[in-house]
Amino acid sequence: MPSRLDTFAAEIEDLDRFDRFFERDASLPASVTLTRTSQADVKTRQLVPSVDGIALTTLLWGDSITRELEPGRHRLRVHNTLVWKTVDFAIAPGEQAFFEVINRTGLGTLAMTIVFGIGPLYVTIQRM
Repeated sequence: MPSRLDTFAAEIEDLDRFDRFFERDASLPASVTLTRTSQADVKTRQLVPSVDGIALTTLLWGDSITRELEPGRHRLRVHNTLVWKTVDFAIAPGEQAFFEVINRTGLGTLAMTIVFGIGPLYVTIQRM
């Protein structure tokens, strides 16, 4: 019996084969979209994303932003003024990259909140 991981890998391979039937229009710009709508988000404190060292905006819970980018490799950095998270990604001409950014609690957040009245929030970036 195949494991869930094997099944998942096979499904991804099927999707890659499916994508080969479609060509991206090279005349369309590449873009990246960041959303902050996850129910796992603590819905407080801002997240500040930047791409290739250029700050984009400040995201509060429920916000999203889309920016056009040149095709190629890019670096997405997101911070909440305390914790930084970095993800490298590549996009092709006409491709849209979607990321969900999350400001979440961690293992030490509750304990530190009880002791100090405040605790760290952690940043998660998920490509959708």
